[in-house]
Amino acid sequence: MKDVLELMEKQGLKPGQLTIGDCIGLAQAADLKVSDIVVAEAMAVNQMTREEVMSAVLASFAHNLCAVEIGHTSGSSFLMGTAGKELVGDQSARIVEDSFLNKVLAYTLSAQVGNHSVGLEPCAGTGDSCTYTGFVRAMQDEFGDDRELVARVAAVMLKIGTIFRVGKTTTGCNMEGFGAGAAASAAAFTELAGGTPEAMRKAIVLALSPTIGNPCTPRVMVAGLCATHIGGGVMIGKLAAQLAMHTSIPVTVPVDVMVAMAAAVHPVSAKAIVPTVIQYMEPFFKTNQAVESYIGDAIKHEEKARIETIVSQAIGEAKDLARRANSIIKPFGEAVVGGSSQAVGSPTNTGRIAHFLTQGEIKKVKIELYPELFARRGINVPGILMAALYGAGTDNSKLYRDVMQMAEAAGIEVEILQVDEPQMQRVTIEAAGGVVQVAAHNRGGGRLALKSAIPSREEALAVAKRLQIEVVD
Repeated sequence: MKDVLELMEKQGLKPGQLTIGDCIGLAQAADLKVSDIVVAEAMAVNQMTREEVMSAVLASFAHNLCAVEIGHTSGSSFLMGTAGKELVGDQSARIVEDSFLNKVLAYTLSAQVGNHSVGLEPCAGTGDSCTYTGFVRAMQDEFGDDRELVARVAAVMLKIGTIFRVGKTTTGCNMEGFGAGAAASAAAFTELAGGTPEAMRKAIVLALSPTIGNPCTPRVMVAGLCATHIGGGVMIGKLAAQLAMHTSIPVTVPVDVMVAMAAAVHPVSAKAIVPTVIQYMEPFFKTNQAVESYIGDAIKHEEKARIETIVSQAIGEAKDLARRANSIIKPFGEAVVGGSSQAVGSPTNTGRIAHFLTQGEIKKVKIELYPELFARRGINVPGILMAALYGAGTDNSKLYRDVMQMAEAAGIEVEILQVDEPQMQRVTIEAAGGVVQVAAHNRGGGRLALKSAIPSREEALAVAKRLQIEVVD
């Protein structure tokens, strides 16, 4: 531990204040496992020996492991039923064929059943505690004789969990069962497999990405939905760890930046997403009849009317989606080079319409993009330019690669600006025959909503129809 503490001091780091990125960086510098750094930090902060830290880490799971035991034997949950009992045991159905992963999933869901029976000691919340406890219980089954291994992996999960505990300030599964669970699972699978610190960094970043902004609300009071939140976190963690350890996939985001973003999005999601989720999910909230007996009839009548309205509205919205959907015999749009039908396909098609309205030699192309597209200009500007200058479709990969050099060689002026209007992508072409402009809102899938056009919107619509560009509301 002395060498680790000296390295911390040399890098200006203090025990008790290490980020996940700090732990990974120290492990890389000292050629140690990430768990070695996590345990060394706990030893220094708590004035404990390594054995005392290991014992304390394992002891912290005592209550939650009891909840797992109840969850996969006698427990029943008002939201999860007896799923734990149905998944654990030699004769039980397997969720996945990987024996260890299957146990982690089964015990994680058992922990949630136990949570609804006897309660769970929360970390960021009870959702991520389910994941940590399920993982530990599975390790006890598989590697019970290797107490050191179980404690090391548990220590890594708890280091991540305690940081998420601080970041969780409101409702949101992105900082609990789904987000924290995915990040901790990714780290745990990597540590367990002997992956490098760099692989762990990649794994955590990959695992966190799909969890950003995910709300808790639908699983808190609606039967069943929690299973795919906490179970999904484990599955994503496994996928992320395997990608990080066994492929050369590039992951450039520092892990601490990813964690900080998750924490920053968390309260925004609670204000912007959760109210809509509640609106749609309220009809399916589990109720307690003993509690309901204290609620006045007028309130119940108002709730019933509101629920009937939203269910009817939702079904109507679903029918409208089905009405406007493509036939399955022509489900796809044109191929889109550049990796994103939203960032590249839709703005490229805006540029195509502008090109076919243009007369004469092109002198300048002005591209205006809303903030998200502007941030992704590295992939969409080549598409827009190849469309605006040459009328190229979204599938022209050769021109996509060459167009920036071609535009420069031709002496064509290019101006790229950010605009604040949501979804806006506006392409203006100055040519010998006059100025053409097409303004559209991005709709993904290569589609667009045409807002205005010069010389006329009608001509732009006619061009879009001729080019088979899908224009929507």
